[in-house]
Amino acid sequence: MAKPLCQYFGICAGCSSQHIDYPTQIGNKKKLLANLLHTEINCYNGKEYYYRNRMEFLFGSKEIGLRKKGEHGRIVDIEKCVICNEKVNVILNEVRLFFKRHPNPAYKFVVVRATEYTSSVSIVLNSTSSSLTEAVENVREFSTLTSTENVIVTYIKNDENEAYSNDYFIVKGADVLKESLLGKWFFYPVQGFFQNNSEVVEKIHKYCYNLLKGYDTKKYSLLDLYAGVGVFATINADIFESVVLAERSRQSLDLSKINLKNNGALNAKSYLLDAKQLKKVQFKNDIFVITDPPRSGMDMKVIGQLKKIKPKLILYISCNPFQLRKDISKFKEYQIKSVAMFDMFPQTNHIEAVVELVKSSPQGVK
Repeated sequence: MAKPLCQYFGICAGCSSQHIDYPTQIGNKKKLLANLLHTEINCYNGKEYYYRNRMEFLFGSKEIGLRKKGEHGRIVDIEKCVICNEKVNVILNEVRLFFKRHPNPAYKFVVVRATEYTSSVSIVLNSTSSSLTEAVENVREFSTLTSTENVIVTYIKNDENEAYSNDYFIVKGADVLKESLLGKWFFYPVQGFFQNNSEVVEKIHKYCYNLLKGYDTKKYSLLDLYAGVGVFATINADIFESVVLAERSRQSLDLSKINLKNNGALNAKSYLLDAKQLKKVQFKNDIFVITDPPRSGMDMKVIGQLKKIKPKLILYISCNPFQLRKDISKFKEYQIKSVAMFDMFPQTNHIEAVVELVKSSPQGVK
């Protein structure tokens, strides 16, 4: 057993494992993944605490914090979150200091993002509130006092529980952040997805790059599915003849083009399309695939199209091991060659996995 570092553990609904020694947490996750996939697991991890570069906090009547365990409508007032990096906690204290002095029923969420290089605050407001004008003016005043470079106002309806929306405006700075991975710079949207653990996500990219370098890829194309801002495509472009990105978010796709160009990955082509529309893409070469779908996994249309294309290799990155097992079981012509587990979210039961799938008779692959 371990002594929880957080004073709110057991009260806050966030972490679930601080009472468990960290090596045991790793062992439990490894065992779960091994039982699901029936293979050996390689494990990688980073810091146990102070790792998250993004956190979503809630506004209560007097609280700014996280949901109370077992009580969905209650909020625990949080002064410091020990799984967030120090920069996030500094900004959280700035938010608390200001907004507790300026209460307003229009406030719903605050999303804080902070890497070593940049940071942002998104104040999420109820778009139907009668106090909206005052709330916006408060955010404007806050933007002059906070240390963060970027401040955004985001609007959602009162019955919505997502802290992201396309209905937003910039109060200060920009709606784009930046991160460095493996010596390359990446821009990504404040309102979009990017991995929450900078240290471990870099290990994932290094692992995937080294794994792909073990293959003769120079005459092949790489397909980056669910490409986001093109991190996998950018990092691996130099070991493929060409790279194809598929992404449905216009802003993410536009940023992927910038990231590719800025990092010298000039052999890439980006497509604005949902992964389910993969049949619209033509490949001149045989392909390798990196797929990093959302927690819900890959749609059957995507799986069906990949089975038609017959990639030489599929790297499946997943944050949902149960859905991962369901999806890869549909690739009957492929076998698991390796599995790596990355502890992206210590002190929780979440697992990030990378599965290397090769054809059952992988002639000519290596």
